[in-house]
Amino acid sequence: MQSTLENLSALERRLTMSLPLADIDKRVDERLKQIARSVRMAGFRPGKVPLRIVAQQYGPQVRSEVIGDAVEKAFTEAVRGQNLRVAGYPRIEPKDSGDAAQIEFSATFEVYPEIALGDLGQARVERPVLTVGEAEVDKTIEALRKQRKRYEIADAPAAAGDRVTVDFAGTIDGAPFEGGQGSEVVFVLGEGRMLPEFEAALPGMKAGESKTVLVSFPADYHGKDVAGKTAQFAITLRKVEEGRLPDLDAEFARGLGVADGDLAKMRAEIKANVEREVRQRLGARLKGAVMQALLDTTKVELPKSLVDMEARRLVENARADLQGRGLKMENLPIDPGMFEEQARRRVALGLIMGECIKRHDLGAKPAQVRALVEEHAQSYEQPGEVVKWFYSQPERLAEFEGLAVEENMIQWVLGQAQVEERTVAFDELMGGGAS
Repeated sequence: MQSTLENLSALERRLTMSLPLADIDKRVDERLKQIARSVRMAGFRPGKVPLRIVAQQYGPQVRSEVIGDAVEKAFTEAVRGQNLRVAGYPRIEPKDSGDAAQIEFSATFEVYPEIALGDLGQARVERPVLTVGEAEVDKTIEALRKQRKRYEIADAPAAAGDRVTVDFAGTIDGAPFEGGQGSEVVFVLGEGRMLPEFEAALPGMKAGESKTVLVSFPADYHGKDVAGKTAQFAITLRKVEEGRLPDLDAEFARGLGVADGDLAKMRAEIKANVEREVRQRLGARLKGAVMQALLDTTKVELPKSLVDMEARRLVENARADLQGRGLKMENLPIDPGMFEEQARRRVALGLIMGECIKRHDLGAKPAQVRALVEEHAQSYEQPGEVVKWFYSQPERLAEFEGLAVEENMIQWVLGQAQVEERTVAFDELMGGGAS
């Protein structure tokens, strides 16, 4: 085999290779003879079909397979001989060499870039901190109570926080419009489900009362037929229900899984859960800051093939997620370009982290993996059994090995960069409230 290598760009390469046609013909003949030993055809006993008939029937397919195998083998040997790290998949194309004794083809592909790690000494990384105290536990308990709120019929005017049931009929210039009618529509006042002017008409009304109100649709309203227009709504309030929070008692504790209803035990369990959640969220924020520091300090030329592959993978993930939510995807194409920026970030981080792990020995250690598995198992009723289950199926440990590598990466970066601690508010960290 002969080969020549061209540099088309910083990362793109083209290998031109030629294979002796005699070798191809020999392999085709050998494979056809092998097929002839067992092939079955009408009118012939097994293994007695003439070779020329076998060649007529299977020759084109066999020749294509032999050439494909030979090209793949030649490409693998050539890139190994050139010490090339191929990124993605090569584009194989036949060429006309003008030599009847040779088969010539070209393989165009990208290689992995050389990574020159940047200086993290000047990078600033913000480490968020938060200590879970009794106030945070109280907020979480209050959120849990709100999640279990019961609604009871109220013989009083509607007010913010009440659940109301309404009928309505809307018109624009005296004519009904699509989506402008509703019967026994239920929502909580103050949650913003309805347009502001619609909701503002309800406080002070009692069940059975009606009112007509003008409502202006925003210019950017999702319903284009009514966007920017003013509608008249006739509203009838059918029902007013007042929310009642459950008492903080033994029954409430049992509802949270504390069998004996002990409130002190309930608080201890809630605090442990909140601490675990806070720890995870703080870790996620710190990880984001560390990854950004890596991206800011190390610039990488990205193989387009890897970015395209990652974008397609993100598309498939999005498609699976939407299908899991019950959406039919046949008429909802997803453009991979939507994910290009995210794909570029992920590929860049993968390349940079790979170089750091290799250069600084940041691979996962068994003790780290064990600790992560045990921490994960604490959220189950029988942690010990969960740990055994993971270790009975080693392939399940891959996720925790990845987490251990990330933690090693984070700690290494923190040891290099300028780290500033910042105390974050509980509500900010939990996204507006405890959950």
